[in-house]
Amino acid sequence: MVITIICQIALWIWFLGCTITYRIGKHLLVEGVGVKSAEFVVLCLYGLGIIAFHFLQPAGKWILFGILTLWFIVQFMCHWYFTIFGASERKLKGYNDCFRDSIRIFPMSDKRLIPDLYHIVLHLLILINIILCLCC
Repeated sequence: MVITIICQIALWIWFLGCTITYRIGKHLLVEGVGVKSAEFVVLCLYGLGIIAFHFLQPAGKWILFGILTLWFIVQFMCHWYFTIFGASERKLKGYNDCFRDSIRIFPMSDKRLIPDLYHIVLHLLILINIILCLCC
């Protein structure tokens, strides 16, 4: 249960970066888009899901699982779908322009959408939390 709490908090703090900008030294990890954004709404939903998970068992488990699953599907469709199946020139240019200054493990491609470090870690944290949610 302690690992679950740690992973839930880690995901919440990591995703907060979509609302406020995170930097590592001079390098951009993620540029926040503020509280008037869809990302902030998802952060709030996830926060409510965590509260439900801890205080409304057994229903809270399924509430959080639903939020995490929906969130993962949206992230998959916005990132990994285009990595796997390719992206239009317009989509690829827009994505690469938006995340051109962020920290990368893998270089950008002119053929495939390649998520930056922030999004790779975000997606792994979402998956870990889905698994932990089901195991509790």
